[in-house]
Amino acid sequence: MSGWIGRETIEVPCTVEIEQTPESLHAHVTLDAAFEIEPGDEVQVHGAPTSVPYGERIVVQRTATITRAGKLERLWTKLAGHFELTELYEVSFSERRRL
Repeated sequence: MSGWIGRETIEVPCTVEIEQTPESLHAHVTLDAAFEIEPGDEVQVHGAPTSVPYGERIVVQRTATITRAGKLERLWTKLAGHFELTELYEVSFSERRRL
């Protein structure tokens, strides 16, 4: 387990799905492991394709390296995320001026 500052890396299998069809354009990675990704964690998928020809969908099995954030980094990420979110609340409802 990671400490306050230390980071832990874990290799896990994952499933990569990429689709580029008239119905959908998406790329998804599903970790085939029994734990949650938490704030500050990093995931790097190895050898995954980055695109598919138009009209196709692929599903491949790959390996991902997860770098778990330490407690201090996780706390900082949560705090920074909170402040980023509050910037979205800065909305003005004042009337527009008509010239």
